[in-house]
Amino acid sequence: MARSPALLLLLSLGLCCTGAQGQRNTMEARFLNRNMKHPQEGQPLELECMPFNIDNGVSWIRQDKDGKLHFIVYISPLSRTASPRNERTSSQFEGSKQGSSFRLVVKNFRAQDQGTYFCIANINQMLYFSSGQPAFFPATTTAAPTTAAATTQSSHVNKDICMPSSEPGTSGENILNLYCEIFIWAPLAGVCLVLLVALIVTIVLCQKTRRRRCRCKRPPNGKPGAKPCVPTRHI
Repeated sequence: MARSPALLLLLSLGLCCTGAQGQRNTMEARFLNRNMKHPQEGQPLELECMPFNIDNGVSWIRQDKDGKLHFIVYISPLSRTASPRNERTSSQFEGSKQGSSFRLVVKNFRAQDQGTYFCIANINQMLYFSSGQPAFFPATTTAAPTTAAATTQSSHVNKDICMPSSEPGTSGENILNLYCEIFIWAPLAGVCLVLLVALIVTIVLCQKTRRRRCRCKRPPNGKPGAKPCVPTRHI
């Protein structure tokens, strides 16, 4: 489908023109099935345009969610159609004139076909725009998951992860038990190793201190003039 920003300006001008002409020159675009509220995906959608002057042709356009206008097809008073050179447009849409209504059929309605549909008529060198017919899928609401249930489930998992297996023989539970044993015994082994190293260091320091004892002879009867005691060091 062709896209033209200028169509938005034409749409606003056309709405002003239809308001100036009064209610007698109004056009209406609507679902062919009056009971329809929303189109269904994958199903055909039929719309009809009711112009006040059937002696002129009608063009169908669609305004998407972003506000862009797309030309779909032109239907002449003799029920001849002209569409853009687009394979999707020619295969997806079909236009015809039946009585006083100009009809548009969307053969396989999909998400990219959603929007507001208008019809335009060029009468006496003036553009007339119809009212818009919204065609959108019904809004769907999804319930958000509650966080309480997720928290409860995670707490059960944390409590049961190190529980002994009531049915031995399953490889998954045996692996969990092995991880639990490693988690318990590994810190204990590390603490014992640190204590052993500290004990060895203490013993070595004590032995070095004892070797630094004083090994000199005392003067007999405490006579003066004796040489002072000099500590000996063993290398």
